[in-house]
Amino acid sequence: MNDQLELTPELMLGAYSVGLFPMGNSENPDTIDWYDPDPRGVMPLYGFHLPKRLCRTALSDRFTVTTDRDFEGVMRACAAPAPGRETTWISETIISLFCRLHEMGYGHSIETWHDGEMVGGLYGVALGSAFFGESMFSRETDASKVALVHLVARLRLLGFDLLDTQFGTTHLSQFGGVEIDASDYKTRLRKAVRSEQRWTSLSTAEIATEIRQIREETRLAGG
Repeated sequence: MNDQLELTPELMLGAYSVGLFPMGNSENPDTIDWYDPDPRGVMPLYGFHLPKRLCRTALSDRFTVTTDRDFEGVMRACAAPAPGRETTWISETIISLFCRLHEMGYGHSIETWHDGEMVGGLYGVALGSAFFGESMFSRETDASKVALVHLVARLRLLGFDLLDTQFGTTHLSQFGGVEIDASDYKTRLRKAVRSEQRWTSLSTAEIATEIRQIREETRLAGG
């Protein structure tokens, strides 16, 4: 559906709270399209599949992982052209609006760094105990995957209930991502957005301990 209203951060938060999310129109940068897919992609926070090799990488010193260090930089990296994707839905209008959400404390990013260069990351919106994942990028093997592992560990520690991935993909399914009926999603969403804001700082040690717990749960599940 196309949006005809003046876009504001408040309007975007209201849309997220009822299950809508925006994407810029790659053919018309001034146009924002709104989506409400059925089924809806979600990533279970308990049931996340963490392979042994990826766990070792996430716990190693290969990448430095930060939170909210370069929100706009992550967005622009996600929007950059890539092989097979010469256009993007992340328009300047989208970047501007999400950066305002970041300034208001709702937009968040996870960055992965190697030798001082940002090589991967993801961003999204936190509202109550729901996190709406928007996009991720990777310039080195496993850079975005490590960001996702850190995100899941963080959301679990902070008591989040819902990680929305918008659509189900083969890439996300390897980590346990599933699609659920939109009606089920919105039932979970209504409960989650009524919660208090939960995104706060965590220590590196806390994140590492939770990553080990996720790996143990994967092992016990036969993964």
